[in-house]
Amino acid sequence: MTKTTLPELPENNSRKWYIVDAADKPLGRLAVKVANALRGKDRADYAPSVDTGAFVIVINAQKVALTGKKNEQKQYVDFTGWRGGQTKTPASVVRERNPERLIEHAVWGMLPKNNTADIRMTRLKIYAGAEHPHAAQKPEPLSI
Repeated sequence: MTKTTLPELPENNSRKWYIVDAADKPLGRLAVKVANALRGKDRADYAPSVDTGAFVIVINAQKVALTGKKNEQKQYVDFTGWRGGQTKTPASVVRERNPERLIEHAVWGMLPKNNTADIRMTRLKIYAGAEHPHAAQKPEPLSI
């Protein structure tokens, strides 16, 4: 009989750090790569029950590309829970007010909906501009 080997849980200090430049990259393709890196699916020793994912830094979130007419037609829906409390905001307005929300919403939608999604989202760092405070971690570029 063969034994199933599971990867060891990495310490917080041993997780890899990746950096992604979102300028002129399609939002969906960017979100897939980021979600896979957060889950650890890009590693050879991936196991769904073990969190072996990396930290991911996304810069230039304001310049992410939306293909077609999505910039005007895509709607982000919020609901307060009260009657009449639903608001719809176009992607162009969300990009002006909070450009990090575009990427955060797309990556969240590609993670499994369980208790590990919250933990993985804390390892995602998104910045609207090109500067970030994580230079000391020496992030490696993630190819898109």
